[in-house]
Amino acid sequence: MQMCGKWPIGVCSWSFRKDVEEIGSVMTALGVEHINLAIAPALGPDGDKYLEAVKRQGWTIYSGMMNYDYEDYSTLDAIRVTGGIAPDAHWPASGEAFARAAKITAELGSKYIMMHVGFLDHSDKAYAKKFYDRVRYLGDSAGEAGVSVLMETGQETAEDLQRFVETLNHPNVLLNFDPANLLLYNKDEPMSAFRRLAPWVRQIHIKDAVRTEVPGTWGSEVVWGEGQVNAFAFLNTLAECGFEGVVAVEREAGEQRVKDIATAVRRLMAY
Repeated sequence: MQMCGKWPIGVCSWSFRKDVEEIGSVMTALGVEHINLAIAPALGPDGDKYLEAVKRQGWTIYSGMMNYDYEDYSTLDAIRVTGGIAPDAHWPASGEAFARAAKITAELGSKYIMMHVGFLDHSDKAYAKKFYDRVRYLGDSAGEAGVSVLMETGQETAEDLQRFVETLNHPNVLLNFDPANLLLYNKDEPMSAFRRLAPWVRQIHIKDAVRTEVPGTWGSEVVWGEGQVNAFAFLNTLAECGFEGVVAVEREAGEQRVKDIATAVRRLMAY
């Protein structure tokens, strides 16, 4: 098992764009045992085969990940409208799918299932009430399954997210902290944001990025340690705040995913 200081190093399964067996081969080569596993494939027509392949690997599945095929990340405006459980056209089906995914995650031995729940907007009272109600449903469903939902960070400021989790005050709604998302969405500074949100964070996505210079457009994801997250200082901040959990490498850009993931693992081990 590879470690970054006191934290186990994990990987995000969807980063590889490979099937389960190929992911397993790469993880074995890297010496990485922990995984943040995509759960949506288990809900599809080949779900049983997917789960059988996963179970053969012997991974430590630290967390699951739920997403939806209607989500559109092509632009910031598109994902604002289509992200997570916000779209009315897909609710309550999206919530019911999450509940099934939470049960599968628990059956795989994990305590957490993470997802982008959608955009927060406290300025629109009707939308905010709907959003709070739906995330409360996710928390209840997760609790019934024996897991907690980890909201992915980045689509809002740390101040807004803190306000949300404190107001919701749900024991099964916690956070997955992605420092690069704060840059990609141009929302906040990773280290100060983590300090604010640390009490709720249970997993870290190891991802790096550079802010956009054109407001309203995406920033650029880069290899861990080569962007504006300030990798070693960020890890120092995790240590200072007493973080306990897995640091899971996520790579969602580029055409050398395995090489980039291996670079990130090597740099984490050097910390």
